Amino acid sequence: MSTLAATGARSETANPYGRLVPSRAFLMRRAIIARVVSFVLFLAAALSVLVTAGIVFILLQDSVLFFQQVSIIDFLTDTEWTPVFDNPRFGIMTLVSGTLMTSLIALAVAMPAGTVLAIYLSEFARTRVREIVKPLLELLAGVPTVAFGYFALFFLTPLFKTFIPELAGFNLLVPGIVMGVMVLPYIVSVAEDSMRAVPDTLREGAYALGFTRLQTALRVVIPGAFSGVTAAYILGMSRAVGETMVVAIAAGQQARLAYNPLEGAATITAYIVQISLGDVPHNSLAYLTIFAAGLTLFIITLIFNLVAFALRKKYREIY
Repeated sequence: MSTLAATGARSETANPYGRLVPSRAFLMRRAIIARVVSFVLFLAAALSVLVTAGIVFILLQDSVLFFQQVSIIDFLTDTEWTPVFDNPRFGIMTLVSGTLMTSLIALAVAMPAGTVLAIYLSEFARTRVREIVKPLLELLAGVPTVAFGYFALFFLTPLFKTFIPELAGFNLLVPGIVMGVMVLPYIVSVAEDSMRAVPDTLREGAYALGFTRLQTALRVVIPGAFSGVTAAYILGMSRAVGETMVVAIAAGQQARLAYNPLEGAATITAYIVQISLGDVPHNSLAYLTIFAAGLTLFIITLIFNLVAFALRKKYREIY
């Protein structure tokens, strides 16, 4: 008994009944470590909240200065955006239309391709194939967006012109397609994780009823992972809406209502890049449009995230 107590003095001691119990010093040390880790995690969470609050504060502070000089009704209803002209106009919907057009094209590419890839990786791919394909997709997300922008402008646009002669040099179609490739890893990763979280008992029940693997994936797995799949789509939409360099390089800088994807138009992020180059006087009305446009973009992405949260809460399955 004395030997056992001596060897366990650092972390455990033996009681009269022969059971090992943690020593007082070990319990105190574990409690201190737990408090330190908890405090560090709290600081990390608080930092993210403070950064977000700081961004919102800056956007609101300078946007208020902008809207003191420009009517919010004109801001939302005017169909022209010419803040640096002699007769300035501030119709943000011209930039919003270009942003939504490229984002919708990106989703039209990424949603079906991402869903098919997620189903393949979750239901059909072998373990070794999954371990190779998924990291490759994640590497795609690490390619600089500037490289994607020049790839769209100098390679894909001339290539598409051979099939679509009326395609303009700066257009919304090609950047939208490239953005769809860019957001593909996000959609695949989140959707595949959601599908793999569906219990195997549901799959086995479907197989017992005579379903094929494809029928099981479409009729059992996807409905079971519906909240996660829709969250993946909206995450991809939010990523596409906030993309900057691809549209700044390949979509053009002309602010106009985007009806035709074969023509160029400015997006919110491309306009912010254009004005931020330093040619506009600081604190001028044209300069303040950066913050009004940024606030609009923030509200759009916030709406998407709220929709994703609502869908996830409504359709989430707890197994």
